[in-house]
Amino acid sequence: MKKVFKSISESLFKELKSDEDVILSFSGENSQFIRFNNASVRQTGLVDDADIELKFISNNRICGGGFTISGNMEIDLARGKHEIERMRNEANELPEDPFLVLPKNLGSSNVVKEASGLQFEDSIDAILPAMSGTDFVGILANGKMFRGNANSKGQNHWFETDTYSLDYSLVTSNHQMVKGSFSGSDWNQDEYESYVNRSKEKLSLMERKPIKIKTGDYRTWFESAAVSDFLGMFSWNGISEASLRQGCSGFGKMRHNDARLSPKFSVIEDFSPGYCPKFNSDGEVAPDELALIEAGKLKNTLISSRSAKEYGLQSNYAENGEFLRSPRMAIGNLNQNDVVKELDRGLFLSNIHYLNWSDNPGGRITGLTRYACFWVEGGEIVAPIETMRFDDSFYRFFGDQLSEVEDRLYSNPEVGTYGGRSLGATACPGILVDSFSLTL
Repeated sequence: MKKVFKSISESLFKELKSDEDVILSFSGENSQFIRFNNASVRQTGLVDDADIELKFISNNRICGGGFTISGNMEIDLARGKHEIERMRNEANELPEDPFLVLPKNLGSSNVVKEASGLQFEDSIDAILPAMSGTDFVGILANGKMFRGNANSKGQNHWFETDTYSLDYSLVTSNHQMVKGSFSGSDWNQDEYESYVNRSKEKLSLMERKPIKIKTGDYRTWFESAAVSDFLGMFSWNGISEASLRQGCSGFGKMRHNDARLSPKFSVIEDFSPGYCPKFNSDGEVAPDELALIEAGKLKNTLISSRSAKEYGLQSNYAENGEFLRSPRMAIGNLNQNDVVKELDRGLFLSNIHYLNWSDNPGGRITGLTRYACFWVEGGEIVAPIETMRFDDSFYRFFGDQLSEVEDRLYSNPEVGTYGGRSLGATACPGILVDSFSLTL
């Protein structure tokens, strides 16, 4: 696919006039998809697909377009030329963009992540036996993914990786569920079976009669998947410099009012695992690591080149939209085997869902407990709880109420497959908090 992208981009750049620039972004995959239902294969197929997005820039105006790659070079070039001509005409009707950043040649890169992944022909035999005796539903996405970026100034980037993700639920006889997501690059059968066994243990607990607990504040354990969802909110009017400048970010209190989170809480943007490319859609390359929150203090925000130009700052080459792409939270000292004992009495939350800001500037987040959420009494899991709504501030559960942080990281992948497989993952531990508010 790299050769195809190079041939198309070089040909399309020749169509440009002297005062025109184009940025091309390539997205492709060679993937296996298997849908499971009731612990059997429901659907399977292979996807070999790619498309190109274009940004056309002329006279401080920008216009976007794109096309799907057919594999026939003559057809693909005709599609690309048609898009350039269309964007050229459309750009004439657009106003100038005062914060437009023109493309440059800042150097090229080529990253190919080799892996001993799950072979297509072995997938079913690797997945299904461990799920025996369960009502297992889910989807396996497995194979190579490709990203590329090139601009008319001569800059070229390529990223290629081999990954798998199994996003699944185990369903009880009373239609309750335990959710899991197993992912990586190198396949390890023992690790997979161990992961599934932990889901099965929760499944047996979910067969108990659920209890309804009262609204109020509770000592709470959040597993890594739940913590990942909280961190995901930082990408939405959160750690973005533009959001802060516009007054709609919860981190405004940290910048303007000297608010702090717990010294046990640190987050960095870390591209070293190779979950996604370091280059963004403009071909700008982010640093390997960027400290965002350091021991509870706001160290950096995500700053795109556009925001940098608008506010007179130095860009750290965040993606347009200034969202997290590969965040990693620092670990602590709490061992997984000691979690329930350390919790003693309170909530054990495996997953949370339907999150939203209830008070964005105040850092308040609301959502629901869902999938394998339990009540713990005397250091033992008693029963699952009925679904409850929470509403609390990250200044509390990542701040003064943060008691302990788990001593290992878990990878929580982006598992979306709409229009194509997603790249990226959040690496984080579980956390224990002294107080968390259930409101409904």
